[in-house]
Amino acid sequence: MSDNVQRTIYLASSSPRRHELIRMLQLPVHIYPSDADETIATDIPPMDVVEQLSLRKAAVVKEQLLNRSPVPDGIVLGSDTIVVLNGQILGKPKDMAHAYEMLSALQGNTHEVLTGIALLDLNTNHSNIKHRLTKVTMKPLTPNQIDGYIATGEPEGKAGSYAIQGIGATLIDTIDGCYFNVVGLPISLLSDMLEEMGIAVLT
Repeated sequence: MSDNVQRTIYLASSSPRRHELIRMLQLPVHIYPSDADETIATDIPPMDVVEQLSLRKAAVVKEQLLNRSPVPDGIVLGSDTIVVLNGQILGKPKDMAHAYEMLSALQGNTHEVLTGIALLDLNTNHSNIKHRLTKVTMKPLTPNQIDGYIATGEPEGKAGSYAIQGIGATLIDTIDGCYFNVVGLPISLLSDMLEEMGIAVLT
């Protein structure tokens, strides 16, 4: 448990998975979903995509909080996760047919999951922006298995059309790297980044 109780983390996300993960750090957290525009050029490296989107989400919330009186003390956290297969970014499925298309491409192959984190201090211009990459290998799947997974409804709203923390775990053969990164928030990296900004998770 950290003794940095006076500083609050403002999580710029509506993701219930990120809400759950950040509470593992036992720091004071306020949920403050960001309405940032998430459209971005597709011709830039995936690592730049997640870092730019994370920064954009955090910046929108920081601006809103700076308009409060008094301005709260704390750190704004923005995060974004993408799935990349053979250099192509796979976002959230538009519909179930799109989910089937993505899962058909992912099955039997290794893909990358990248999550960006942007931390912005509300009281200074200090910022910290990084990302983490995890390699995930999905099992070979039959069309019936893909249909069965889609029927659970789990692919909806998930980058790459699967959730490793749910029944989607049955689709995965191996992962190389941080599991929590695939869920949507690399806790170890976040802890290091917070410490760099003066908030120690373990003291």
